[in-house]
Amino acid sequence: MTLVDAVSHLSPERWERAGRLLVRKALAEFAHERLISPEPEAESAGTYVVRSDDGVTRYRFAAIVRALDHWQIEPDSITRHRDGTELPLDVLDFFVELRNSLGLSDEVLPVYLEEISSTVSGICYKLAKPEVTSAELARSGFQEIETGMAEGHPCFVANNGRLGFGIHEYLSYAPETARPVRLVWLAAHRSRAAFTAGAGIEYESFVRQELGARTVERFRARLTDRGLDPADYLLLPVHPWQWWNKLTVTFAAEVARGHLVCLGEGDDEYLAQQSVRTFFNRSHPEKHYVKTALSVLNMGFMRGLSATYMTATPAINDWLARLVENDPVLKSTGLSVIRERAAVGYRHLEYEAATDRHSPYRKMLAALWRESPVTSLQEGETLATMASLAHVDHTGASFTGALVERSGLAPAEWLRRYLRAYLTPLLHSFYAYDLVFMPHGENVILVLKDGVVQRAIFKDIAEEIAVTDPDAALPPEVRRIRVEVPEDRKLLSVFTDVFDCFFRFVAAHLAAEGVLAEEDFWRTVADVVHEYQDANPELAEKFRRYDMFAPEFPLSCLNRLQLRDNRQMVDLADPSGALQLAGTLKNPIAGL
Repeated sequence: MTLVDAVSHLSPERWERAGRLLVRKALAEFAHERLISPEPEAESAGTYVVRSDDGVTRYRFAAIVRALDHWQIEPDSITRHRDGTELPLDVLDFFVELRNSLGLSDEVLPVYLEEISSTVSGICYKLAKPEVTSAELARSGFQEIETGMAEGHPCFVANNGRLGFGIHEYLSYAPETARPVRLVWLAAHRSRAAFTAGAGIEYESFVRQELGARTVERFRARLTDRGLDPADYLLLPVHPWQWWNKLTVTFAAEVARGHLVCLGEGDDEYLAQQSVRTFFNRSHPEKHYVKTALSVLNMGFMRGLSATYMTATPAINDWLARLVENDPVLKSTGLSVIRERAAVGYRHLEYEAATDRHSPYRKMLAALWRESPVTSLQEGETLATMASLAHVDHTGASFTGALVERSGLAPAEWLRRYLRAYLTPLLHSFYAYDLVFMPHGENVILVLKDGVVQRAIFKDIAEEIAVTDPDAALPPEVRRIRVEVPEDRKLLSVFTDVFDCFFRFVAAHLAAEGVLAEEDFWRTVADVVHEYQDANPELAEKFRRYDMFAPEFPLSCLNRLQLRDNRQMVDLADPSGALQLAGTLKNPIAGL
């Protein structure tokens, strides 16, 4: 690829269209989070105006305000005006003109603008790809759906920053480019590295199974050729970007001393998933995913992996898998978890001595292996990331609507089956075990048959589950997941993560298409909650204490977190401590 070809997706027309789409999202989500207050135009029903910080520039647009204060804005209706003159819409100017309203500090603003630029560039790339309709995508395979997502996280405006990737690296490693990747393998000296695994897994056999005997022997030979004993080392997969851009420089002393030895690329080809640092084995889909450390800033976090956290990861996964397997309610929904079965973490002792636990220097070299969902499929079943339910194609048709049409079911019945597979396990985990997930679209895989959701698979377990009961009896190796959450915020795990950050978008898309009215969507949600509660009367006291039908709930704002600190939004050990609340939202199932 030539230097010119690498930026061929960045044309004036695509940049204008991509910028318009992002301004639409910014207006919608910032209005939802009450950072801006659109004013209705008296002379034009359904038209609103947002003014810049200095009051000089006006953004005018048409919108429908739906349940949960969801602003559905028509992108082509957005115009920008100053002193009676219409100006071109400029995505970067938008954030500069509203920087005070958005609370962007002098320190954060330029970095946030860089994340916005990267996000818009990514939209340009997606606009340049061959157009695939939602109906076509609904009949596609797991990885075609995974790499076909256009939006990323539905709430975050700067959701594809990936700061650290150059354009050639974006084209090589971004999930939407669907380029096969071979992982770099290092030998990590056991004096600084540790392998931990779930029950029944032994290092040597596991590595041979994942890499193949021939590759393992090739790597061992490279160590012995250097006069090193392979028994002194652990094999560790590394993202190619991390090797070239971080480890060869930041860990140069470790390489020089032979604590880290580069063995070369593995033989299998992988595809990056929506989370960017996790890879699906394309050569052997039945083998494990590999999740790698990646010191790239994306959506409020440096996407590293903590070597310290890795030590307990397999045990936490085994604990959760046993809980799911032994609970009749969870089992009846078909829920399963794909476990993170093994992990390797490398500790750089000098950086540890120089930093606190939050430091990205402690998260540069670790990896884990997660089970593949492919082996669990039955005849006629396919897989799709749940993020796909929020996807809309270039014609405005939603992926969810396409699945409903393919299924032949009434829309409410299709929705009911999805909710029983996804929402019911979340409710039961919360009420029976005080256990909460981070069940956003990228963390859930749906098993489909003829367009109908059969069951759900939860993933990304160890870093993103929590037990909110301070007195819960947990095994010592699992106690890390216990967190303190104020009573009045515990149910936000459902109201925010599920209702506000996911169902809000799916419901709006279905309503806009005329597939399912909003009131029917939320009535179906209410019916499934009632169904669960009626079937589990022994939990009635918990249902009263944490009321799913409360009139309102606090509005927890994700963009406010990123706008305040786009490098470390929250401490995962204290997820409620950093919440940015902005009033309340009316509960769409209250009274139903």
